[in-house]
Amino acid sequence: MRIGFDIDDTLINLREHAFRIYTKKLGKQVDIALFHQLKRVEIHELFGLNDEQGNRLWHSLLEEIYFTDCPAFEGAIDFVQQLKKEGHTIFYITSRPKEYCQRTRKWMTEKGFPVFEHQFFCGMRDHEKVEIIKTLQLDVYFDDKPAVLQTLKDANIKVYVKHQSYNADVPFPRVYDWKNIKIT
Repeated sequence: MRIGFDIDDTLINLREHAFRIYTKKLGKQVDIALFHQLKRVEIHELFGLNDEQGNRLWHSLLEEIYFTDCPAFEGAIDFVQQLKKEGHTIFYITSRPKEYCQRTRKWMTEKGFPVFEHQFFCGMRDHEKVEIIKTLQLDVYFDDKPAVLQTLKDANIKVYVKHQSYNADVPFPRVYDWKNIKIT
């Protein structure tokens, strides 16, 4: 099968990693339980920032957020490695800016994900992912963002949603735990 993955908040716990960075940088203690209740992707409101301030902060910290010690979700690396061992073709489709593409591939490889240059796509907006996913003729795709997932609802692709507080209403099969996922 041809299987695609989003990276951030699908395979790696980027938002929570950013939350911890914000806590240190802003010197504000915010209860992690509040983070886990957020109904939107953006985390800045927990720190008293408006959208403009949050956007500025996010972009000023991208290097640190993307390339420090952000953990993979438990079992994610093993799951993707097992799929590769079984002979599936693995693709990564991320909305990370194009200027971070090469470093992201390297970072993912260092983490232990099986990464191949011509099977790694980045630099598109969320709504543009659907065209790449269709062009690649994926059989299965995993993502977390409602905006991306909704564009795939009529596609002939088995879609899974990596469960997050902000995507609870998205009607696709859910991945709660990468250690126990079975593709059907």
